[in-house]
Amino acid sequence: MSRKVAVFWPGDYRAKPNEWALPQSRETTRQLFLALEKLGRSPYLVEGYLTRPDDAIRKLGPIDDPMVGVFVHWTYAPHTVDGVVGKDNPLLLSSNFSGTWPGLVALLNTGASLESVGRHASRIWSDAPDWTADAGFMERLDEWCSTGQIAYDSSEIHASASVSSDAVAIADRVLAQIKRKRILALMLGDTSMGMINGYFGPRLLYPIGFSEHKVDQAWLVDRARSIQPGRIDAAFQFVREKGVTFHWGEPDAEDFTEQATKEQLRGYLAVLDLMDEFQADCLGWQYQLGLLNLLPPSDFAEGLLNSHARPETNGHPIITSTEADQGNLVPMELMKRILEASGQPGAVMFHDVRWGAMHEGRFLWVLLNSGSCSAYAFNHDVDSLRGVHSYRQPSGYFPVPGGTFAGVSLPGPITWARAWIDREGELVMDLGRGESVELPEAVRESWWRGTTRQWPFMAADLGCSPDTIMAHYMSNHIAVAYGDIFGEMLSLSLALGFRVRVWSSG
Repeated sequence: MSRKVAVFWPGDYRAKPNEWALPQSRETTRQLFLALEKLGRSPYLVEGYLTRPDDAIRKLGPIDDPMVGVFVHWTYAPHTVDGVVGKDNPLLLSSNFSGTWPGLVALLNTGASLESVGRHASRIWSDAPDWTADAGFMERLDEWCSTGQIAYDSSEIHASASVSSDAVAIADRVLAQIKRKRILALMLGDTSMGMINGYFGPRLLYPIGFSEHKVDQAWLVDRARSIQPGRIDAAFQFVREKGVTFHWGEPDAEDFTEQATKEQLRGYLAVLDLMDEFQADCLGWQYQLGLLNLLPPSDFAEGLLNSHARPETNGHPIITSTEADQGNLVPMELMKRILEASGQPGAVMFHDVRWGAMHEGRFLWVLLNSGSCSAYAFNHDVDSLRGVHSYRQPSGYFPVPGGTFAGVSLPGPITWARAWIDREGELVMDLGRGESVELPEAVRESWWRGTTRQWPFMAADLGCSPDTIMAHYMSNHIAVAYGDIFGEMLSLSLALGFRVRVWSSG
């Protein structure tokens, strides 16, 4: 492999997050240069953040040297993928494994996106103050420098597992239901922020019993205007009576008011009307990059849709995948149906795999997203919104004020899942058992404030080592349900034609 190594900075499309991340990018690059130089390599930096696909094409496309991407904050996958697809020079994705800046989240999304288009890449990460003193990191980096790739242990990933006859029977009932009437997903736009791995499209959805109907998000601007004030007032009264705590007017959120929440409820009701018009079963709602200056953030509405207790409810949640991510939407809808077929509440949580650390002898992941988690996670009560807190979404990302749908997830056994596209273009379902863990308040607050305090929080043991997740997991998103429905999901996924990967240390 060439002694020269190109180091590049994938970036956000928005200028402010890149500005905030600049100190981390510089420090991580310094650490990476020292590590590469210690191994006899000659690293050089590709100038500036790659903030658009054309940046990646123009700056990375001509490079034939081995390349390392530095992921220390949220970045869009095309800002790497579009510059390296169709090439075969060694590619490494590196992260500083920090919760404050979601670099590892971007690494996981970009790695999955590269996989879905058949471009090989390796992954590496460290949280050490001095990367050259991290023996495991240096050993992996040396392997990449020598061979152009890193081989990771995969002993915790299995092709199958035993399933009880009761689980098979429930899965068969859900399968028959899908065969009688295929599932229709209403898609408000395509996946957001370059989540290449999260769009399946009809060719992959049809064989697994799903269809999609795309609605341009611009409809929301018009449809929201037609919502009658009486419906908004009733919805506002509902969420207050059901127990939501609103953090209006707090420091750094002075513009977050009752009216801001009402505008979010206006959007919720407009989407509810669209779901009814098209008789859709579930919803993918794109992150509103193009609407950021026109509408409030969608997170509070998404959290309500994912909850049983919601304005104008039919008693069931409407599974909603933020960022229009079909890789989460599909398993969430299947998990909901399995839960309901077994007599349980059909609540499924949407999260980012944000960061993790050791606590009392085991590694726990911090799972949190911008606010589309079900209220059930916070109270285990289908008739209540108690435990839900709505904080202003950070103004640096969301100029129009609006709240999140946050809370502390209750402890208990969980089943988790994720669907993704492999390099052959086939669908894979990842499945695992785990546990949502209650942390001491001081630990929870430290971890939460070290990530994004305004967003819903879960500390989770995913049933396998953190290295297995970092090396092999094909997304930044994860679907989580309380209880053990692992066998049912395994049986149903196989019956629908997925290749299945079972994640377990046992």
